[in-house]
Amino acid sequence: MASVPAGDPFLWLEKRKAPRALRWARNETRKTLQILQSDWRYERFRQDALAITNAQDDIPKVSLGRRGLDNFTRDKKHVRGVWRRTTLDSYRTKEPQWETILDVDALAAKEKKNWVFNGDTRCLQPEERLCLVKLFDGGREAAFVREFDQDMKAFVKTGFNLPEGKQDFDWVDRDTILVARDWGKGTMTRAGHPFVLKEVKRSQPLAQAREVFRGERTDYRVEPFVLRDNEGAVHATGAVRYTSCDEREYILLGPKGPIKLRLPKRAEIGGITAGRLLVKLDNDLDEDWAPFGGAGFRAGSIISYDLAEWKRDPLHARPSLVFQPGPRQELRGFHISKSLLILTVLDNLQGKAFTYRYDRGAWRVTSIALPENADVSLSTASNASDRVVFTVSNYLKPTSLWYFDAETEHLESLKVARESFNASQHVVEQFEATSRDGTRIPYFLVRPRNARLDGSLPTLLYGYGGFGLPELPSYDGVMGRLWLEQGNAYVVAHLRGGGGLGRHWHEAAQGASKQRTWEDAIAVAEDLIRRKVTSPGRLGVFGASQGGLLVGTALTQRPDLFNAAIAQVPLFDMLRFTKLTLGALWRGEYGDPAIPDQREWIQRYSPYQKLVPGRTYPAPFILSATNDDIVHPAHGRKAAARLRALGQPYFYYEDFKGGHGPATPIESARQDALIYIYAHRRLVDGG
Repeated sequence: MASVPAGDPFLWLEKRKAPRALRWARNETRKTLQILQSDWRYERFRQDALAITNAQDDIPKVSLGRRGLDNFTRDKKHVRGVWRRTTLDSYRTKEPQWETILDVDALAAKEKKNWVFNGDTRCLQPEERLCLVKLFDGGREAAFVREFDQDMKAFVKTGFNLPEGKQDFDWVDRDTILVARDWGKGTMTRAGHPFVLKEVKRSQPLAQAREVFRGERTDYRVEPFVLRDNEGAVHATGAVRYTSCDEREYILLGPKGPIKLRLPKRAEIGGITAGRLLVKLDNDLDEDWAPFGGAGFRAGSIISYDLAEWKRDPLHARPSLVFQPGPRQELRGFHISKSLLILTVLDNLQGKAFTYRYDRGAWRVTSIALPENADVSLSTASNASDRVVFTVSNYLKPTSLWYFDAETEHLESLKVARESFNASQHVVEQFEATSRDGTRIPYFLVRPRNARLDGSLPTLLYGYGGFGLPELPSYDGVMGRLWLEQGNAYVVAHLRGGGGLGRHWHEAAQGASKQRTWEDAIAVAEDLIRRKVTSPGRLGVFGASQGGLLVGTALTQRPDLFNAAIAQVPLFDMLRFTKLTLGALWRGEYGDPAIPDQREWIQRYSPYQKLVPGRTYPAPFILSATNDDIVHPAHGRKAAARLRALGQPYFYYEDFKGGHGPATPIESARQDALIYIYAHRRLVDGG
């Protein structure tokens, strides 16, 4: 068996665009393409993937406003985009009739400007006639802000008109706005965002604007805060001071000076309903929050204050609990409508939706009967009524929009995206595997309805398991067409280190305990084999980025369980990850290899170092990208080079133009075709 010299003989592959490294990558890619593109299925797979990738999402997303259903879209006729509106009755039809509010292409032509508009508006409640609109000149980060009259469908000549800059804003009343922006030297944070908030009056020169709050240069940013009820009445104004990108303080502008609210730094004021002020505690709140001692409120909880009591004394008003997540629950989203709080919750990774109504001193909860085995998210809700639209997505049904009117309890499917594959022969099931320490690991199995459970089913096991990110049910048209429709199975494992099951799920597999993520994936693989869904010769493991690291650990810790391993833009050399691209930012997730005791726990699983003589690996397919500025291509390059030195089979492909993902639909389709050709050859054809 071949061996690899001591030390690291492949450090030269870390020079991203060095001629020697690029020659190596091009030669390896050429060899892979010669094999996989010669497969009789390749061109059909590529064309199918390209057609699906190019197909426009045929659901026009809308927001529920007081004036109708608003949408911003781009098409061949409106390359810069058009802000338009329709009615609910018209939206229900196959071809809704749209009223144009703002044609950005026409505006750019008229003003001879390279205007870019992303639908970013702030409209004055409750009429929503006057809106502050953000316009970008080309691809710049800084924006112009102009006042727009929806009745006149024109910009207000004497309206608010803020010059180009990085800025955020909100209405106080018709003639007053709060603006955080670049006011000149010494008003921007080190992160490049404003930290000075001023009050601007209509027709007032910016130089005369009154400063109302000033943060610190070390802050991340400062934003205006205006607390309104659903009728548009203002109950408080102030600032949101972000001390970091995800930690914030709320400061009220009181008659005697600023008041810093007593809230944890990972909390968000959501709004007002039924005389209650609602606050969401972030899912990643570090510990239970007990503002006055006693039992605390958990991360992901919703709490509320009596609004009148809070306005009298915001520092001593006592909150009460509205919602608290259970052991395997996680708050997904929330919105306040006219008289309700609307929540979406992950319950053991099943999307659920609920309405909360405050009535006679208590919250009454009603479940909304949306599809099961799906990801449920809030798409839009009206603050003038109790109507809401949900986005629902699962593995076998295209994304759909569901309309719910809480007043009448009417629920209907409004829109469904086009199908990309025939899912009629498949079913979705949820199971649990038992990991090495006894923890139950949930996973979804998508399989043919009539599959024989004799271990013969070709199966791809997908996982991520990092950074607290959940892998939620979603419709993948390319995977469905190229894999499921061919009679195969797909599994998504919900591993510790990921999210969706509460804060503890992420914390359980970080740093010294990261090995649990890899053990969870192995447990799911073993459970699939125990249930006779598949067998080692028919089972492959698939992941990207952190998921590519998962593939590397599966490959090196239990190569006997798999006959295919697809590692897309993977981490692999964990002893050098902090020296490559953004790796230094991930020490909180993995630890720091520069610290001896942390290096020890990382070294126990780092896949690059675990590729050793005397073992047989299941010919992995490693895909990297030259310009990837998140995961350096050296991780994948070095893994392939080490396998070659060991005399082990492998496939290596490098995208020389894209980054952490393909840059074009053509490249995306090519990579998809290569991946599923590889999977078919290894798991369906048997080698």
